[in-house]
Amino acid sequence: MTGRTYPDDPADSFPEPPLSFTDGEDREIRIEDSGVDDFDALVEMYGEFDPADRAQGIPPVKEEAIREWLDTLLSEESINVVAVHDGAPVGHAILVPDREEAFELAVFVLGDYQSAGIGTKLLQALLGHGQAEGVEHVWLTVERWNEPAIALYEKLGFETSNAESFELEMSIRLR
Repeated sequence: MTGRTYPDDPADSFPEPPLSFTDGEDREIRIEDSGVDDFDALVEMYGEFDPADRAQGIPPVKEEAIREWLDTLLSEESINVVAVHDGAPVGHAILVPDREEAFELAVFVLGDYQSAGIGTKLLQALLGHGQAEGVEHVWLTVERWNEPAIALYEKLGFETSNAESFELEMSIRLR
């Protein structure tokens, strides 16, 4: 591996999907590990993203670009979980393999579903799914000003591994 560092100790175990819970807005949410079965519904979810909620240029804006982006992300080696409310995806988290035998984490929750605990449960389920699949190293980048996301990642066990650029790089060891 290159200069990326990971904590010495593995994180606690996380729950595996499927999970069902009532979010902070009293909505019934189900987190599934097979949520990419309905590709068009996932494309539609990403099409609903508010431009203000897009970070680092993702998700793309136009439908064709969203489809191409998802085709790339949803490789056989990727690990995905989807949060579903009333039969429609409202959040998606993914571990994408990199060239260093680690996985990059990305998470997206529609604006109307943010700040209701869905992101936390989505990430817990994704990390649990990753542990079950034998993933050891996970990393992510987050904009420095995104304090709520940073606090959530730290709560889950991520540590800052690189603070030398515009974005923070954080990492976790799952095994």
